Amino acid sequence: MPVHCSCCDKNAAVLRRPKTGHTLCKECFFWAFEEETHQMIVSAKLFQKGETIGIGASGGKDSTVLAHVLKVLNDRYNYGLNLMLLSVDEGISGYRDDSLETVKRNQQQYDLPLKIVSYEELYGWTMDQIVRKVGLKNNCTFCGVFRRQALDRGAMMLKVDKVCTGHNADDIAETVLMNFLRGDIARLRRCTAITTDSEGAIPRCKPLKYAYEKEIVLYAYFKKLDYFSTECVYSPNAYRGYARAFLKDLESIRPSAIMDVIHSGENLSVKEDVKMPRQGTCTRCGYISSQELCKACVLLEGLNRGLPKLGIGKHAKLHNRLLNKEPLTEAEMKKLRAVDF
Repeated sequence: MPVHCSCCDKNAAVLRRPKTGHTLCKECFFWAFEEETHQMIVSAKLFQKGETIGIGASGGKDSTVLAHVLKVLNDRYNYGLNLMLLSVDEGISGYRDDSLETVKRNQQQYDLPLKIVSYEELYGWTMDQIVRKVGLKNNCTFCGVFRRQALDRGAMMLKVDKVCTGHNADDIAETVLMNFLRGDIARLRRCTAITTDSEGAIPRCKPLKYAYEKEIVLYAYFKKLDYFSTECVYSPNAYRGYARAFLKDLESIRPSAIMDVIHSGENLSVKEDVKMPRQGTCTRCGYISSQELCKACVLLEGLNRGLPKLGIGKHAKLHNRLLNKEPLTEAEMKKLRAVDF
């Protein structure tokens, strides 16, 4: 006997929602997914009428679904938003060049303007070149830091009011676990926020914050959206992968584990006497930073000096010497050179 949709009770159900356990037909699932995103946008007051919104577009399932849903809701509820696509080209052969072709097709399908910024034009390095210097152990540190700043720089070029990213519930739960395991209280406090707004930076928001990754995949599959599904060739050793595997094991035992972890992060309280880093600006590039030099500038300095390990770990004591362009000792340089891979 086919199972009927628990919402309309007319059509045959095609899926059971991981979040609620409800059995839904395609149309009811589409409506539920879109309405939940709409309610999130309205309740969190993410947008104001007339704003220009940059959608971080990688060509993957999350950003493709985000672009599609925002366009649908913008038309359905008359948000009055000016939507644009913003992509970052990290310079990864056989991966990013293919995914950017998907983004270009999305631009045509959704009729939205597209801006692509590249690591090479911003930093003078591609990720392929960086990996040849640092190997496969810490390459994700470089990519993550550069991509966050590149997204902000691209947003400034487009003069957008806000940037939307496709981070989903699984991503946020993984980040909570990673920050907890690293003891990073500052990031742990803000990683669950639906909107992050540092002084001098363009606000970022996550409309899919409570959307399960499984439901995003199902939405993209049933809608037949055009997206790129290959994983980055440099990510197998990423720290996030271990947090993801642990979270999936938890979810198999307790389906609500993802939301439980997110709510734990949201309800975190920190003692008043705990010293938190003060937000300032980088003295070299002007980007937000809690140190004199931002992480991107330190990483870039290390690459340009042939000392790629300079930005890996804690080397804040070297910042003043870097700013003053003072030479490092041979012992210091030996520690900071790349090891053989």
